[in-house]
Amino acid sequence: MPWIFLAIAITGEVVATTALKASDGFTKWNYGSISVVGYAVAFYFLSIVLKTMSVGVAYAIWAGAGVAMVTFIGIFLFGQKLDLYGYLGIGLIVAGVGVLNLLSKTATH
Repeated sequence: MPWIFLAIAITGEVVATTALKASDGFTKWNYGSISVVGYAVAFYFLSIVLKTMSVGVAYAIWAGAGVAMVTFIGIFLFGQKLDLYGYLGIGLIVAGVGVLNLLSKTATH
């Protein structure tokens, strides 16, 4: 069950960060409100995950997956650009999350 809650936390963070960009510095309150709610959902579910998963691993997965997803949303939704090193860096983050999920025995305690 912690993996489902972690997925919800990641989704909440990604939605919140995307809405934060769309809020244009909180000048568009509809997006700003989505951002506040999304972060509340993200932190609530992350706090549940931390009952059964080590904080370092949970945060690394949460942050790494969120960074990768928000980067690609930025590319496709907001037309942002990445260079080769940007893609390499994101690839390394995704690889690190994969190693934690697939190979590490420290994911839960």
